[in-house]
Amino acid sequence: MKKKLLLPLLLAGSGLGSGAQAASGMAIEAGNGDSTNMAQLSLVRQWDKSWFAEGSWYLTGYWEASVGHWHNSDAGAKDIWDVGLTPVFRLYSKGGNGLQPYLEGAIGAHLIDHTHVNSRRDLGSAFQFGDHLGAGIRFGDHRRFDLGYRFQRLSNADLKRPNDGINFQQIRFAYLF
Repeated sequence: MKKKLLLPLLLAGSGLGSGAQAASGMAIEAGNGDSTNMAQLSLVRQWDKSWFAEGSWYLTGYWEASVGHWHNSDAGAKDIWDVGLTPVFRLYSKGGNGLQPYLEGAIGAHLIDHTHVNSRRDLGSAFQFGDHLGAGIRFGDHRRFDLGYRFQRLSNADLKRPNDGINFQQIRFAYLF
């Protein structure tokens, strides 16, 4: 995938390409898994809808358009660029003390520019499903800051062999506008 296409894909995926919607926040993630370091920038668009709001928790979510870079220092390994679009569901606590804990889960679509991660791991196709589970906390003025942990798995779901997949443990920091 050409690097000059990454920004237009990210903007189109986040809704910034149209005047109807714009990003409501941005995030940075860093992590490691399967001897591979990763870093990712994301634009997020909060949903205006929530469900199950009667109790002390409620469900809502956001869209996440991301551009990531993976680096593996093994001999013969290539750096990999990753572009993703993911709907993320979040279960928030209604806690009123300024801190708002959450749990989240997601499954989205990713495109990577190389499928060969290293001598032990080949992802088989450029198209990958990316799912994750996470937990974190929102805090600060109007709860604009978000700090969380994610466990993410990327795999092509056996659409093409080999399908070694890759797992990442990530720390994520977001700022909501």
